[in-house]
Amino acid sequence: MDASSIIRKTAADQRVTPNFVDFAGERQRFSWEAAGRELSGATGKGGINIAAEAVERQAAGALRSKTAFRFLSRGKPARDVSFGEMSVLTSRFANVLKGLGIGCGERVFILAGRIPELYIAVLGGLKHGAVVSPLFSAFGPEPIATRVNLGAGRVLVTTDALYERKVAKWRDRMPTLEHVLLVAEEGGGTSIAGTLDLATLMAAAGDACEVAPTGAEDMALLHFTSGTTGTPKGAVHVHGAVVTHYATGRYALDLHADDIFWCTADPGWVTGTSYGIIAPLLHGVTSIIDREEFDAERWYGILQDEGVTVWYTAPTAIRMLMKAGAEIPRKYRLPQLRFIASVGEPLNPEAVRWGKEVLGLAVHDNWWQTETGGIMIANTPAFDIKPGSMGRPLPGIDAAIVRHHEDGTVTLIDEPDVEGELVLKRGWPSMFRGYLNNEERYRKCFAGPDNEWYLTGDLAKRDADGYFWFVGRADDVIKSAGHLIGPFEVESALMEHPAVAEAGVIGKPDPMVGEVVKAFVSLKHGFEASEALRMDLLGHARKRLGAAVAPKEIAFLPSLPRTRSGKIMRRLLKARELGLPEGDTSTLETA
Repeated sequence: MDASSIIRKTAADQRVTPNFVDFAGERQRFSWEAAGRELSGATGKGGINIAAEAVERQAAGALRSKTAFRFLSRGKPARDVSFGEMSVLTSRFANVLKGLGIGCGERVFILAGRIPELYIAVLGGLKHGAVVSPLFSAFGPEPIATRVNLGAGRVLVTTDALYERKVAKWRDRMPTLEHVLLVAEEGGGTSIAGTLDLATLMAAAGDACEVAPTGAEDMALLHFTSGTTGTPKGAVHVHGAVVTHYATGRYALDLHADDIFWCTADPGWVTGTSYGIIAPLLHGVTSIIDREEFDAERWYGILQDEGVTVWYTAPTAIRMLMKAGAEIPRKYRLPQLRFIASVGEPLNPEAVRWGKEVLGLAVHDNWWQTETGGIMIANTPAFDIKPGSMGRPLPGIDAAIVRHHEDGTVTLIDEPDVEGELVLKRGWPSMFRGYLNNEERYRKCFAGPDNEWYLTGDLAKRDADGYFWFVGRADDVIKSAGHLIGPFEVESALMEHPAVAEAGVIGKPDPMVGEVVKAFVSLKHGFEASEALRMDLLGHARKRLGAAVAPKEIAFLPSLPRTRSGKIMRRLLKARELGLPEGDTSTLETA
């Protein structure tokens, strides 16, 4: 790395003293046990509960009247909800679940936009001891039903509009789903057959409840992540993960008690749960929640008018702001903004420098996964940034680069700048505890002596200064606008169309969202490729999968490249699409 490309930190860059200023010393001193002792263990029975730490710990003290969330929505006044109000509302929701006969460990799914009820349901479900799974509201009916069925969901919290558009016709395909609690989009109540009005239930529920006596290893959250084959995988996270949320909020996001924090991620994505809900509450800071979709003018206005001090967003959003031009930010003053962080996909070096030039602050990239539950590697505020790098491991995290051999063993790579697979030494509290009902797949995620290394599936390298650099995925998972999309799920939906014989899906590089989904299809006998059929297939996929997952492009091929065992070679489709070397084609049916 050329030293001239490093963004050097100076005293003038620091508007407050960062929480993390001694890299080597803090890493040496740190222990997860000590970090956990800074929380209260406030379940009343010696255990630990995420909602107790995030809400009750603050509501019981000096922060009871402080705003926990400020909810923004176009054309409506902001709604402030204090820590004390969150305590009451989450208790009411916990009592609603109790009244429905939902026990500890049973699954509550939430499908909604960024409305207050989503946040109340997540935290109230955790307080009750239920397992909570937020779903991305842009999903189509099939991904929703697939996830509810995999998780054996008993309760779904959603809005009346989303229910009628995406759930009602699929309700009979979700046999475990007993209760649907509806939020009326336009206020008032709802009376859709087979559902319950959440507002009515909340009004009748008690204001107080006993926090469930959950332990550190009790299941708390279920986040689904896509794979290259088979159905989505449900990553299991436990209540003890809250210690990672707390520590990384301090080290990676530099949260201080007087911060105004804005995480733009939707809670249907793990970032929106870990850092859009839990971490800021743990640190007693006020979070801005905007219901609306991206709009450059609106976003700059929020940063200015709400006095945001710490902003956590996605590379796609940064690139969209860059595309909107430098004129818009000149209309706004952001003197209070002191730290910007980004996650979801690699952040381009030019985006890091753009932040410095246009906003006066470099953008700090960091890296983690659904499976890690929290930030693992980060560019942190007190240290120099190498644009394009993931940063360095946080205290409590040991990362390495390995050669992963076919027999399952790994060899550590000590030399700098050598590509290999990124691995993490197991033991941090938010490490996932399994893939739901898929123990074999979970075991394959670990290697080395005593299975001590978690295999991330990401290819990376480490430089001589200990900074890590993302190279690419070791599999075919597509990263688009921060979302992981499994090719198999898209291919399966396409093949349900009567014209499609086979389908192969790849991620095609895109300067705005990282990758877009492109599908290649071959047709059944009697069907001819045409623009009308292409549009019909695109519409079919959007209807089944939702706009966030469906392909943006479809190409027709007479046949798709396959191995002799019949597996579609997505690698070859991608190489041919991008004009890259095709590599070994010896396993092709016809090379």
